[in-house]
Amino acid sequence: MSTYRVAQVAAAEGTFEIAEREVPHPGPGHVRIAVDACGVCHSDSMFVDAAVPGVRFPLVPGHEIAGRIEELGEGTQPWWQVGDRVAVGWFGGSCHNCTPCRQGDFIVCDNLKVPGWAYDGGFAESVIAPADALARIPDAVTATDAGPMACAGVTTYNGLRRSSARPGDLVAVLGIGGLGHLGVQYAVAMGFETVAIARGAGKADFAGQLGAHHYIDSTAGTSVADALQSLGGAKVVLATAANSDAITATVDGLSHRGELVVIGAVPEPLGISPFQLLLRARIVRGHPSGTAQDVQDTMAFSALHGIRPMIEVLPLERADEAYRRMLSGTARFRMVLTAD
Repeated sequence: MSTYRVAQVAAAEGTFEIAEREVPHPGPGHVRIAVDACGVCHSDSMFVDAAVPGVRFPLVPGHEIAGRIEELGEGTQPWWQVGDRVAVGWFGGSCHNCTPCRQGDFIVCDNLKVPGWAYDGGFAESVIAPADALARIPDAVTATDAGPMACAGVTTYNGLRRSSARPGDLVAVLGIGGLGHLGVQYAVAMGFETVAIARGAGKADFAGQLGAHHYIDSTAGTSVADALQSLGGAKVVLATAANSDAITATVDGLSHRGELVVIGAVPEPLGISPFQLLLRARIVRGHPSGTAQDVQDTMAFSALHGIRPMIEVLPLERADEAYRRMLSGTARFRMVLTAD
């Protein structure tokens, strides 16, 4: 009997332990992927903590998967071949039948299949995934870089390219952590006049290294909104920080018809009044991740412009350490597990 290893939690809020399972065969429309790397995302905690419905234990999370196809299920050829390098992100497949899917809006599928929630995720040496979740990894992108791009990368890249901003516009990225450090790089590469917003004067040099044209210290005396208005007002604010107060503080820094794109996941409500939106015709929009094609586009753009996530790599057997470091914020900036 052939087996493979997984890093799993046995119960809600548990610790990760290595277990062995029998290698499965993919069913119709699915492939089996030999996992080379999987990023550790803060959203994994929603599943580990059973903070969303339908979580089943023992749980194998992980939705920043990069690897190679090692077995094809019926109906996946000729599009896919054994040996193809592929990534699977938050978009782990769709139902194709709900109204959003029938309208072609697959990322907001009513029955979205998130790896680690709908099926076992990538904290493993092998994973079964639907073929519609697969994104091809360019030769220039390593597996350890491709994993985070399948979630953190596509979320920031897609959030910017689907915004109302055009080259030359002032675009601000709130937060320069695991999401924001990619958002700043993408904003610069897209031709935006880029503002990085973070806490503390000490992060100004880092923002400059990422390519930001301006830096705003949110702890300085001037409000973030006033600082943005002194630059002409932001056409778009990409809010990557998971802090509702910090997100709220940017709204009055938007230009007329400016757009707040929220990707920082946090349960606390935003403190925005209708007046702040109405008088300047501003827009607030939540932005989910992106489809497999969006992930593929993200990696191609990243390869073209030399954009990579900042990662720390640990082996699969140290999954609990990687997860705790992600939760504590001591990782800089994305933890990645490898299944060597």
